[in-house]
Amino acid sequence: MSMNRMASYGEIMNGLRQSFSSGITRAVTFRLSQLEALAKLVEENEAAIFESLKKDLNKPKFEAEISELSLIRSEINLARNSLNSWMKDEHVSKNLATYFDSAFIRKDPFGVVLIISPWNYPFQLCLIPLVGAIAAGNCAVIKPSEISQNTEKLLADLLPRYLDKNCFAVVCGEAKETSLLLENKFDYIFFTGNPKVGRIIMAAAAKHLTPLTLELGGKNPCFVDDDCDIDNTAKRIVWSKFFNAGQTCLAPDYVLCSEGTRDKLLTALQGTIQAFYGDDPKLSPDLGRIISQRHFQRVCALLTSGKIVTGGQTDETERYIAPTLLTDVKESDPVMQEEIFGPLLPFLTVGDVEEAIRFINQREKPLATYVFSRNSQVVNQFLERTASGGFCANDGLMHTTLMSLPFGGVGESGMGKYHGKFSFDTFSHHRACLLRSSGREKLNEIRYPPYNQSNLGLVLYATESKRKSWCSIQ
Repeated sequence: MSMNRMASYGEIMNGLRQSFSSGITRAVTFRLSQLEALAKLVEENEAAIFESLKKDLNKPKFEAEISELSLIRSEINLARNSLNSWMKDEHVSKNLATYFDSAFIRKDPFGVVLIISPWNYPFQLCLIPLVGAIAAGNCAVIKPSEISQNTEKLLADLLPRYLDKNCFAVVCGEAKETSLLLENKFDYIFFTGNPKVGRIIMAAAAKHLTPLTLELGGKNPCFVDDDCDIDNTAKRIVWSKFFNAGQTCLAPDYVLCSEGTRDKLLTALQGTIQAFYGDDPKLSPDLGRIISQRHFQRVCALLTSGKIVTGGQTDETERYIAPTLLTDVKESDPVMQEEIFGPLLPFLTVGDVEEAIRFINQREKPLATYVFSRNSQVVNQFLERTASGGFCANDGLMHTTLMSLPFGGVGESGMGKYHGKFSFDTFSHHRACLLRSSGREKLNEIRYPPYNQSNLGLVLYATESKRKSWCSIQ
């Protein structure tokens, strides 16, 4: 099937459904061939990928390499290395009634899936879910973000050149086109974006009872304990906050600390910003830019919150906003009402750990919670008494580099998970299978009418799980 952009969404869907029905995507050889093709796409087009990310976000090559290409390569390689074991039937324990049978979980592809990706990491947040969809044996429609227009154009050009056109289609467009696309029935939807649009996606999925994953954002709290290494904390916060000009769903969104720690931390942060980006960060080759004029204006409006102690400079022609630290911020200020998604870091002071935990728990569950402390008891208090998609102590962002950890939100920050095998599982239906013999009917007769009490006891004995004995630790 041609991926002509003029083709109607209905025609695209019909073509993909025919391909899936043919069974072509189920074969391990096909899945591996498409993963290999995706690897070649990345390898053979590095320069064009870097260029598109530079045009869209002024993304430094270093950041593009570690947060876009490297992560994609790792996901593809893990899937290629592990696919045979992931696809194997998973045999499960049985009860007495099914002792002679075969019981297992079969990992079936859903069918035709939709992947809607965002603009802040436009390459990896498009391709990493696609790795999972391919590995699980699905056909897919890929909808890149129109806001990162250079990367959108590149993806629309490259994907049809490398992947099987009969099984994978790229569609482009804005909100209107996405709404029309969502009128079609998909077998699974994977959306990365903000909670507002997430609700729209979920409502559209509900019309067809389509299962979905929502990877959303949130205001990620960052608690800095009095007992911490101030210099190391400052370096790690500055890196994780201003990476990609703060346009990261996992970026620390605000800092909670005591007044005394705030003053020491601000001094360390100011020195770190200068060390990382120079006297004039605008001239630094290592600092990105805001994606669009609309988002530039939105982030600039948040500068009215609190007091600017560092940064605050802007340049609309470049969509530049300096790394900015804000103090004297109130809970009611605009900067605390939405996910910042820009290079602003507000500070709020708390009296102690209890107040910080209370503050976090009074708000929607974030995508990540960060705690900086040398005291493991303090770290464990936040780990045990708060809820978030992920948790990282004494660093930022780094937990997402592990494919052995699931990536995903909870509550307002999303639902579902992916990365590594979690991606394969997300795009697979775990089908419960029991294969029985047509014989041995005498063993089954105890469950047939006419019922009697003695047979009931035998049925329960053969099917119920028994509680194991236990002892208390004195």
